[in-house]
Amino acid sequence: MIQPPASKNIAIFASGNGSNAENIIAHLRATGSPLNVALIVTNRADAGVVQRAARLGVPVAVLTRRDINDPATMLGVLEAQDIEFIVLAGFLLMIPPFLVDRFEGRMINIHPSLLPRHGGKGMFGRHVHEAVIAAGDRETGITVHRVSHHYDSGAVIFQARVPVDSTDTPATVEAKIHALEREHFPRVVCEAFSPIP
Repeated sequence: MIQPPASKNIAIFASGNGSNAENIIAHLRATGSPLNVALIVTNRADAGVVQRAARLGVPVAVLTRRDINDPATMLGVLEAQDIEFIVLAGFLLMIPPFLVDRFEGRMINIHPSLLPRHGGKGMFGRHVHEAVIAAGDRETGITVHRVSHHYDSGAVIFQARVPVDSTDTPATVEAKIHALEREHFPRVVCEAFSPIP
């Protein structure tokens, strides 16, 4: 009898609504992936991702900035759930160096622009879409990249593009970006982590 592949546990770090987290969880479950979202980590107890995780039956760790930057606390939380991979999905705190080192090559982030444009500290969410409009960019998109020690500078593993029309506003650009995230991010998570033994 052929045994199914052993599951590999993912932690999703999120600070906001959690739509990407929910889409990833739903995709992994629907496809029978050996990847399993075993933990949601957030720095905000009032984040929408907390309610989504509860509805989906995924444990949540609400951690302060101090907790996240303390190796014993942060690694203890992850080790308790046997976490092998980390996905940043709208997580707004800088990842501490010890965590980048521990999960080197096994941590990815999604950014709502075509990096290297409109990346760096403070560039998240609506700020990015406002910058796209202000710059007169004719296209934007999403970038999925490995996490490094500097904001939005790790190796790019996937990009998807969408045109920016002259009538677009930050809100309409945001809607286009969310559509790209829904379409691509769960699949890219699978491709980024599944080949790793």
